[in-house]
Amino acid sequence: MDIQLKRGILDVCLLAAIKDEDSYGYKIIKDMKPYTEMSESTLYTILKRLETAKMLTVRTAEHNGRLRKYYHITKAGLERIEEFKNEWREVMSIYQFITKEDSKNA
Repeated sequence: MDIQLKRGILDVCLLAAIKDEDSYGYKIIKDMKPYTEMSESTLYTILKRLETAKMLTVRTAEHNGRLRKYYHITKAGLERIEEFKNEWREVMSIYQFITKEDSKNA
């Protein structure tokens, strides 16, 4: 898969993982595992990029005597998810065009 396409998809997957509730790194990886594999280094790189883009915010809270970073989606992050849904509809339309010959020959 094209690296830029995959990068954009992973960004939106991560935003979707925190859409309904704030979350932290290990839980995000665990929640995404049924859908895609992601290393911790990839996760934290994406989280930093999304924070810089103002699509999420970070807060630190103590949990079992340790500090844990919790990530919260912003309005810009929610808007990015909606933009992605619209973009994906276009990608699927293009896919159907590309594969229409395949279905005729089947």
